[in-house]
Amino acid sequence: MSSLSNADIRPVVSADFDAWLPLWKGYQAFYRVDIDDAVTRNTWARLLDPAEPMHAALAYERGNAIGMVHWIYHRSTWTAGDYCYLQDLYVAPETRGAGVGRKLIEHVYAQAQAAHCARVYWLTHETNATAMQLYDRIADRSGFIQYRKVLA
Repeated sequence: MSSLSNADIRPVVSADFDAWLPLWKGYQAFYRVDIDDAVTRNTWARLLDPAEPMHAALAYERGNAIGMVHWIYHRSTWTAGDYCYLQDLYVAPETRGAGVGRKLIEHVYAQAQAAHCARVYWLTHETNATAMQLYDRIADRSGFIQYRKVLA
């Protein structure tokens, strides 16, 4: 596959909803979840609200959205600077392996650094071996194991 290292990464704007939605749905299908449309609309509104700590960017190639990333800033008890949680990362299947995922992560790194964050971190499913090959090259595994209790 040819490199898409020149893919254009830019923050989402309200007019991007129709470009973002198929990527968001593709991300959900990848993880075998179906997020309610009301939650999707709420998420989109939060991503556009400058008062929210949530952010999003899309990767474009030849005018087509081919990848998305969402990140959230939050406080930490361990550092003076905020942490940046890279919550969602998705690249369209037909463009995987061309550097778009890396470019989206590096975009988040740059945004977090500009916001004076102390750390960028994310989770992935243990079965996502292909993505972990990239992650192992551009970040360190923390060794922590996630526990959760679903409340809603």
